[in-house]
Amino acid sequence: MIEYILYTALAGLALLPLLLYLRNPYFLQDLSYAITAIKIGVQLGRFKRQKPFYSILDCFLEKVAKQPQKTFILFEGSSYTYGQADRESNRAARALSTHARLAAGDTVALFLGNEPQFVWTWLALAKLGCTASLLNYNIRSKSLLHCFSCCEAKVLVAGADLREAVEEVLPTLKEQGVRVFLLGEACDVEGIESLSDKIQQASDQPLSPQLRANINLKSPALYIYTSGTTGLPKAALINHERIWMASFLQSIAGMRSDDIIYIYLPLYHSAGFLMGLCGAIEKGTTVVLRRKFSASHFWNDCRKYNVTVIQYIGEIMHYLCNIPQRDNDRDHKVRLALGNGIRADTWADFLQRFGDIRICECYGATEGNIGFVNYIGKVGAIGKEHFLHKMGCPYALIRYNTEKEEPVRDSRGFCIEVPRGETGLLVAKIGKRTPFSGYAKNKQQTEKKKLTDVFVKGDVYFNSGDLLRIDSEGFVYFQDRIGDTFRWKGENVATTEVADHLLMVDCIEEANVYGVKVPGHEGRIGMAALKLKENMDFDDKAAYQQVKNSLPSYARPRFIRLQDSLVVTGTFKQMKVKLAEEGFNPAVIKDRMFYLEDNKGYTPMTQEIFNSIAEGRVRL
Repeated sequence: MIEYILYTALAGLALLPLLLYLRNPYFLQDLSYAITAIKIGVQLGRFKRQKPFYSILDCFLEKVAKQPQKTFILFEGSSYTYGQADRESNRAARALSTHARLAAGDTVALFLGNEPQFVWTWLALAKLGCTASLLNYNIRSKSLLHCFSCCEAKVLVAGADLREAVEEVLPTLKEQGVRVFLLGEACDVEGIESLSDKIQQASDQPLSPQLRANINLKSPALYIYTSGTTGLPKAALINHERIWMASFLQSIAGMRSDDIIYIYLPLYHSAGFLMGLCGAIEKGTTVVLRRKFSASHFWNDCRKYNVTVIQYIGEIMHYLCNIPQRDNDRDHKVRLALGNGIRADTWADFLQRFGDIRICECYGATEGNIGFVNYIGKVGAIGKEHFLHKMGCPYALIRYNTEKEEPVRDSRGFCIEVPRGETGLLVAKIGKRTPFSGYAKNKQQTEKKKLTDVFVKGDVYFNSGDLLRIDSEGFVYFQDRIGDTFRWKGENVATTEVADHLLMVDCIEEANVYGVKVPGHEGRIGMAALKLKENMDFDDKAAYQQVKNSLPSYARPRFIRLQDSLVVTGTFKQMKVKLAEEGFNPAVIKDRMFYLEDNKGYTPMTQEIFNSIAEGRVRL
């Protein structure tokens, strides 16, 4: 009898893995994620209790002590060890302390491109207990002054190549009493001081930790600006806890200390700085730094520096898949790609062409309190639900009315959670463990991102502005941005879906879909700005067949605009607002345009057609 019971029990244990697999084929990956998440939670909890506070800078200094001779940064033929980076940042800290008279708690704006001096200066500011404001080096004039005033910086440190942009706003900076330093040996402009010569003359001895003694987990560490696709950029306040959380993403993705990561995304943004640079410091890895992304140099750089991990965002993968095929496309050591925004078709194309590379797709916003990680590697998904994650970061997908641009509420005034498989607006509860710091000096925009009385009276949720869908297996899929979804003929049109279908047309390389207003019509009608492949013309017949066969009539772009290049932000997000405002008037737009006639196809757009539509003689 006992033997029978033991045999049955052993048989049951033997069958348990099979039963678990049948119930959840991703059980092992879910378990691995849970273990990693618990380790990160324990580590973060230790950091919270640790006295004095242990920051990412302390982590860097720990790596300096353990591996001073290990290569930290490779840049344009130069190599810098962890020890050298420490000494360079000591010099920069002493120069800034002496000549800029900085004190702990001051904010300094960094207006630099991707170069080692960016890293040294940021480390220097951290050593002085200062907050760094990371300015987009592409902005000018009004936008630059706006970003500068958001964070109330006392000092501006700019790259020598950005001197003209600084001079343009110098009179206003002088009025505000801002000290301006240029990373050059000398400067003959009144009001701009050289910094490189002062750094070289400074001592490289360590600075006292007492300078940053008042820093804690909730202290401001950085200001990172949103891309400004819908107006002037907003300054998201990043504290030290957020830096740690972002840097741990590399652990979830499976990075190791012996990896070499390639960072070409701008360091002024969260992807390059937090996920890339800070994550590399947490792991103690080597960073290959490049000024800007180059599709033609990408794989040669990977081979030259033995890169094992790459970052991507937006259209980067699409650009790489579009470069001419070569025999050595799979001749590289890249094993992991970390980023966000890759389309499912590009994902499949990338793997087929460049080999077995693990793609770890993530989702999150710089200022947001919620994020997802596709730790499984499911093609097309931005993440996967996990009960531990939902316990720590309560979130929901709620029904959203795109016409009224507001959540749908029930008779009690509460939001309605959508069922599995249905698209909804992602909202995440704001609480002690999931705070939302908002935007510096912009209370209106901060409040705009909050939803109150979502499920119970008095609760507050972060409004992500993103429409997502969660399938029956718990995989999360991005559907659209709220502003990117438009309504026509009483139907919602998802711009990303339309763009994906347009990209199936052989002549089209890039597509930016948006809605435009039409006189006498409700809602917005579909329009697409297209970039064609090299040496190819617009195939109006193929485009018409594609949209006719794959899209309902209300979703088909009625207007096509051909552009030499599509305007994007520094992080490759497509700009839609200006295009939507310009509309489809040939008198205003000099680009070639086409108009979709019902059941006839695309025909060249003329002023006569526009007038007929505007005057109501043609009903769309």
